Amino acid sequence: MGILSIITWLPLFGALVILGLPRTQVRLIQTVAIGVSAASFVLAWNLLASFNTATSALQFVERLKWVPEMGMTYSLGVDGLSFPMILLTTLMSLVAVVASTRITERVKAYFAWFMVLETAMLGVFMAQDWFLFYMFYEITLIPMFFLIGIWGGHNKGAASMSFFLYTLGGSVFMLLGIIAVYLGNPGHSFDMLQLAQAHTGWTPDFKILVFGAFFIGLAVKIPAFPLHGWLPLAHVEAPIPVSVLLSAVLLKMGGYGLMRVSGMLPEGIAWFAPVLFVLGLINIVYGALMAWRQTDLKAMVAFSSISHMGFVLLGISTLSVTGFTGVVMQMFTHGVIVGALFLLVGCLYERAHTRDIGAFSGLAQRVPVFSVLMTLTLLASMGLPGLAGFVSEFHALVGGFDRWGLWVAMASVGIVVTAAYSLRAINQMFLGAFNPRWEHLSDLNTREVLTLAPLVLLMVGLGIFPGAALALMANTLNNLAAAFK
Repeated sequence: MGILSIITWLPLFGALVILGLPRTQVRLIQTVAIGVSAASFVLAWNLLASFNTATSALQFVERLKWVPEMGMTYSLGVDGLSFPMILLTTLMSLVAVVASTRITERVKAYFAWFMVLETAMLGVFMAQDWFLFYMFYEITLIPMFFLIGIWGGHNKGAASMSFFLYTLGGSVFMLLGIIAVYLGNPGHSFDMLQLAQAHTGWTPDFKILVFGAFFIGLAVKIPAFPLHGWLPLAHVEAPIPVSVLLSAVLLKMGGYGLMRVSGMLPEGIAWFAPVLFVLGLINIVYGALMAWRQTDLKAMVAFSSISHMGFVLLGISTLSVTGFTGVVMQMFTHGVIVGALFLLVGCLYERAHTRDIGAFSGLAQRVPVFSVLMTLTLLASMGLPGLAGFVSEFHALVGGFDRWGLWVAMASVGIVVTAAYSLRAINQMFLGAFNPRWEHLSDLNTREVLTLAPLVLLMVGLGIFPGAALALMANTLNNLAAAFK
């Protein structure tokens, strides 16, 4: 078994161990979940030392015959596109599982489903066979359905069903696209590399139609307007650690999938580029305006994700190295920033039992550590220079300007509104006269600070020194963009 298989399947092994433990052994169940997630994190991040940034080729490849009669292979590998997503997934999974120690209801089932979800997410980013990709993609639906449906808020039933039906409905189209490229390949294979080489024999109409099928399936996950309806409800009702993974990792599957499809169907994505551009602008502006309207802090963060993922669509529409760099950086940095935001919202709600922004005032006097970290994260979310969000959005905007000219200036509306609601939240919650109602509030404890510490370090570190991250993905993205020159 190769290193990628170990990283991928270790959480599932942890789920099986947890299922074998007595449900009364809560501390032991938590320890196993944290230990297994930490092991996957260490193994994944340790690969940084041996990852070759000078090549666009797949690395740490594992290929085994799975169902040879159908051309299915168990094929794993990483490159400059998938490796950042694997690093993000293992980091946010560890952070979320530590935050999950607050869960007190049906702890055994919760952590078992959580471990299954981590394996499925890792499998999506490591799979180099489209059928294997689809299998992992679909498996993520099951644990998310139960994690929201059992441990969510008052409207958890509607939230879990909305998430499930939206994603399942979209994935049907993606499955049709996968079947189409399989049948269109004389070798009848699902292998991504082989299919990327086979596209030269397909007609332009075929590529456009098939890309459209892939796009519908993947756009639901981004989520692209108007297929975004499930996201606000799911975010608001999900428990905080599940919201962290939903926003930080699962939303990235859509953008990652579109980037992976671009190498197989370049004419298809080129034809759809204007559509992606328009939808990206709509996401940026609409998501920001909806976030501005929210009084619930968690709902504000949820709608902000729609806006920020619009930069992913914008970057993809450029079909350029600069835009593609913005896409991958945005997926990584948004995952870190929004994960930290949801964790901080959870910390506040646990103490105050409300998420109403207007209920707070002058909190900086009472909870200074929370106030500093929340302010820093909101500033990173609005793309302040020197913080991680600026690097990714800047690349997407520059690539957009090169491709679409002054039309990209429309994104400035979303950027300004994002700054407005972020600064409004900072002003309302932390400045002004202290509200005596919150005299009992306690500041972040050591465990909470340590959980947030790696995310804050990445927010600042990638904002000031983005070079190492950019080098990690450069050759792969150069290779992808070469098809559109």
